[in-house]
Parts: sequence; C-alpha cells; structure tokens
Amino acid sequence: MTGYLSTHVLDTARGCPAAGLKIELFRIAEDGGRSLLSTLHTNADGRTDRPILPADSFAPGTYELLFHAGAYLGTDDSPAFLDLIPIRFGMAEATHYHVPLLLSPYGYSTYRGS
Repeated sequence: MTGYLSTHVLDTARGCPAAGLKIELFRIAEDGGRSLLSTLHTNADGRTDRPILPADSFAPGTYELLFHAGAYLGTDDSPAFLDLIPIRFGMAEATHYHVPLLLSPYGYSTYRGS
C-alpha cells in the first residue's frame, strides 16, 4: 500500500462543507524547522482536488497542516478568535492518512479519519 494524506473541512456552524479554505502542509524537521510542501484550497465539498501529500511524495515523519480559518470565517471580531489552526501529527507507515477539521468561529476538532 502507498501512503498519502487527505483532509476534509466541515463548517459545523453553517452545517456545510468549508469551501475556499486555504491549507498549507509543512514537513517538520528533527530540529523543529518547517518546510512548506504544498498549499491548496478546499473545493465545494470541503476537500482538496488532489491529496495534500500525494503517494509519490510520501515519507514517514512529522507534519503540520495549517488551516487558514480566520480568512474563511470572516468574523467581525478583531482579532478573530480563531485565525490559523495548526495540527501537528506523525505518519509512521505508508498508508492513507486522513485528517479532517470540524470548524466553527469559536472552536474546532480533529481526528484521524478514514
């Protein structure tokens, strides 16, 4: 099996997929440094049109997804309660990793999906 990474962002306040949300993927080095691997936006279904980390780029290690929630949510609060949401996680084996985000203006949750 080949490893790859996908995500799905759902707007729980509006009850719909979060379309147009910017997501960045970073690889985390042993010294804590970050390397940007990709920048994508969610489509009308709240997913990206291609895997965030495709199979031909997969390598075990520590990664970080950075969800640009503030720009998507567009709240009137200044500063916004939620702006950038980092989710740091490890991928140890070559399999499908799915990291969804359930989002609202004042909270979020995530889990390892399928």
